[in-house]
Amino acid sequence: MAAGASALMAVITSTPAFADDARLEELKAQGFARVAIANEPPFTAVAADGKVSGAAPDVAREVFKRLGVADIVASISEYGAMIPGLQAGRHDVITAGLFMKPERCAAVAYSEPVLCDAEAFALKKGNPLKLKSYKDIADNPDARIGAPGGGTEEKLALEAGVPRDRVIVVPDGQSGLKMLQDGRIDAYSLPVLSINDLVAKANDPEIEVVAPVEGAPVYCDGAAFRKGDEALRDAFDVELAKLKESGEFAKIIEPYGFSAKAAMSTSRDKLCAAK
Repeated sequence: MAAGASALMAVITSTPAFADDARLEELKAQGFARVAIANEPPFTAVAADGKVSGAAPDVAREVFKRLGVADIVASISEYGAMIPGLQAGRHDVITAGLFMKPERCAAVAYSEPVLCDAEAFALKKGNPLKLKSYKDIADNPDARIGAPGGGTEEKLALEAGVPRDRVIVVPDGQSGLKMLQDGRIDAYSLPVLSINDLVAKANDPEIEVVAPVEGAPVYCDGAAFRKGDEALRDAFDVELAKLKESGEFAKIIEPYGFSAKAAMSTSRDKLCAAK
C-alpha cells in the first residue's frame, strides 16, 4: 500500500501538473514569452537580422516550446535593469547569464542551473600592470577596470576594494573592448566564454586574456522568473530536467562552449546559499 502510494506520488510530481497554471496559460495564448537578454555571446546573441540565439535563449526557447509556448521574443537590457524590468512586468523571464547570488535569489524565482562559467580579464598584450585578480586592480592606484553595469564583475571589483571611480560601467562588449584598445581602461572583465568570444572576433594581436581571474568564484545562471510565478518556474524546471536527462541539454549548450556536466553538478539551492 505504502509502495503504491509512493509510486502514485512520483507520477503526480513528475507529470506536468502545471498545465492549468494561469501564467503558463497566458503565455500559451500570447504565443511567446518575453525574455530579457544582454547580447553577450555565447550566453546570448542577436544577429543582424534580429534573430535571437546564444546558449541561454536557445535553452529557454526549447523549454517553452515543450510547455506549449511557441517562441520567445527578446529585448536587450543592461544587467542592472533586468530584475527591475522583470518585476515591472516588462519581461516574462530573464535568460541572460544572470548569475545566481543570494540577493538575486531573494528578488526573483530562479530555475535550476542552466549555464556555468568563471571570470576573465581582457588586457593589453603582455599584461603591463600584471593584473590577475580584482585585488590586483584595487591595489594599483593607476588601474581601471571596465565591467557591465549591475553585473557580477562590477560587484566583484567593488567588493575587492576597487574605488568606485576606477570601476567604469560599460554598456556592451564592443564598447568595453574599444575602451581597452583606446587606453581608457586597463582591464575589461566578463565571464571566460564571453571574453574569449569577444577577443576572438576582434582579432587584435594587442589584446590578451587572463582566465580564470584569481580568487573569483565560478557562477551559474538560471532562467529568472518573477516572485509569484513559481508555478511557471516549476513547470520550466520539469522540462529542463527532462532535457538534461535526455542529453538534449548538452547538445544545445556544448556547441557554445558550456559544460552540461557543470550545470548538472550543482543546484539552485546550493547556489542561492553560497556566500
